[in-house]
Amino acid sequence: MERRQFLKGTALGTGLVIGFHIPVKNAMAQFGPAPTSWPTNAFVRIAPDNSVTVISKHTEMGQGIYTGLATLIAEELDASWEQMKVESAPANVGLYMHLMLGLQGTGGSMSIPNCWVQYRTVGAACRAMLVTAAADSWNVPESEISVSQGVISHAASGRESGFGAFAEAAAALPVPEDVSFKPAEQYTLIGSSLPKVDTLEKVTGKATFTIDVQRPGTMTAVVAHAPRFGAKLSSFDDTETRKIPGIVDVVEIPRGVAVLAKNFHTAKRGRDALITQWDNSAAEMRSDEDIFRDYAEMAMQPGTPMEVEGDSAAALASAAQTIEATYEFPFLSHAPMEPLNSTIEKIGDRYVIRSGTQMPSVEQQRVAEFLGVPLEKVELENLYAGGGFGRRGNVSPDLDIEVASILKATGERYPVKLQYTREDDMAAGFYRPMNIHKMRVGLDGLGNITAWENRLVGQSLIQDTFLAGMIQNGVDALSFEGAAELPYHIPNVSVDIHMAKTGVPVLFWRSVGHTHSQFSKETIIDEALIAASKDPIQGRLDLMDDERSKSVIRQVAERSNWGAEVPDGIGRGFAFTEAFGGRVAQVVDISRDNAGRIMVDKVFCVVDCGMPINPHIIEAQVESAIMYGLSAALYGEINMDNGVVQTSNFHNYPVIRMNQAPVFDVHIVESEIDPSGIGEPATPGIAPAVANAWYQLTGERVRRLPFERIS
Repeated sequence: MERRQFLKGTALGTGLVIGFHIPVKNAMAQFGPAPTSWPTNAFVRIAPDNSVTVISKHTEMGQGIYTGLATLIAEELDASWEQMKVESAPANVGLYMHLMLGLQGTGGSMSIPNCWVQYRTVGAACRAMLVTAAADSWNVPESEISVSQGVISHAASGRESGFGAFAEAAAALPVPEDVSFKPAEQYTLIGSSLPKVDTLEKVTGKATFTIDVQRPGTMTAVVAHAPRFGAKLSSFDDTETRKIPGIVDVVEIPRGVAVLAKNFHTAKRGRDALITQWDNSAAEMRSDEDIFRDYAEMAMQPGTPMEVEGDSAAALASAAQTIEATYEFPFLSHAPMEPLNSTIEKIGDRYVIRSGTQMPSVEQQRVAEFLGVPLEKVELENLYAGGGFGRRGNVSPDLDIEVASILKATGERYPVKLQYTREDDMAAGFYRPMNIHKMRVGLDGLGNITAWENRLVGQSLIQDTFLAGMIQNGVDALSFEGAAELPYHIPNVSVDIHMAKTGVPVLFWRSVGHTHSQFSKETIIDEALIAASKDPIQGRLDLMDDERSKSVIRQVAERSNWGAEVPDGIGRGFAFTEAFGGRVAQVVDISRDNAGRIMVDKVFCVVDCGMPINPHIIEAQVESAIMYGLSAALYGEINMDNGVVQTSNFHNYPVIRMNQAPVFDVHIVESEIDPSGIGEPATPGIAPAVANAWYQLTGERVRRLPFERIS
């Protein structure tokens, strides 16, 4: 028997790290009919028809978390997969807290690790309570009761029943604080490629995304934002806008001017007819090239130490060979498929937000503060999100604050649906920060890497947010994650940073700091090993101690037949990533089309993410992560001219199309250790793998992304 407790959190809004103890009995199941309110134990509902509804505290954005959480509970409950359903939890940080973050949110590839113990505990406790209720009803020992595929049975008497018959009786029992889990060899669902629980809803159009919400009397709002970040509205003329039939209102809000109509297209026509004047005195007026130049100047001077081991300066001074490189990474848009949106409605004295957000409790609290009402007066119904990648996880919630500001400006007379266009998302959104890495690597006379220096310049993701307390000794470890974590043993290491300031808003982007850190690390280590006449894979293995890491590298080398002769016109490259608790090794084959552009033909990928909950979803997430990273690596770049964003839609911010997609060979390592996240670890490695393959094909090293600039 094992007592389970869920620990630690960050006090929302204060930045103070405090300890929480959330006993299992406060995270248990609600049996019987669906409650009219959310009790403090609502993680599972078992209905009279035997259906089991799991309440997901994490947002479903296509990554399969609904299916993952249902699997954890169904496994320990011994339910059949056909009886499982999932609903999204409302905003309620006390109940649905992320046990690793201390807020209610989805991100950082932490959903399954966060719920691995908690949701299995819920399932095991539910099963125990049902068994007790059945044993009491049948007047038999609990030890003689068995549960399998959603059926409770007593072999000696031949009795059997579904869960629903005992739901009410089980609900009256005390929740067990001590439960034991199945050993892995008894799993029937965990480790299986179960079909997603939400597939039918989505393919039949029944699934509700924010873009689908249309409450009675709703007005759709489209906002005219400032053309430059930091600009303030001076004046506006809505004369022509109000002449358009169907325009309901035009209101000034903190971020611009909102135009409201009964439908989106009318509201957009109205916005397009507005005449606006802006005060640029506090606006960001630089181009992206100007910012790159400013960053490059900062990189000439030492920054704040992030990691120091040995004496890299002395090692470089005595090195037989030194490799120097400066890497440049542009601003990137998240570009989720469902354009950004949110809805709000006042019902009595309550405000109800319906939105697909990655940060429900943050949105709830910030909207309550903005409206000046108690937290309990703001409810948030979390919906399916059509992609997130970090954009719907803003710790400075722009969308829900904006829709609340529109509701307030219109006198709270009707529900408001805020809808962005793709152009709004590109030009008025938040981006992956621009970064520069200035690196030097030293080798001795035997070709051993003896020194490693990396100076990074980029914006902090959290400096002006409630998470600013996480910045320690002047270092935002989230923004620059991966830079100081070397999987390779090098005796002399120096990593320092400059946390630059711009007027451009930035936000977490799929795999966060690893997106740029991995590229610089994995391309310069490749360059150093080749300079030392060493094989890029064997050379890495010789510098590593971690057996999990070495295993995935050896496996991808075997699957890709690394070391074999590569046909003419093909470049082959490798990269390794250790991030979010997982290990990913990738080998890519590339070629050039008739115009000389990069074609990524095949990707071999071996991933170790601990216990694989659903191999099919893991494979899909790995392929998705690679495609997302590959799109950014080949084409992704937000361009600014005199502070005005020039990038507007997929014609100048392309993503990989189906006919450009590589052939995938994805292998998932079998493991019984606790699972790690899988949504992000495969993203950062694809760009350096392609860059290393490009070198093999052309002899050219890539120092700036995207690749479209060089091919």
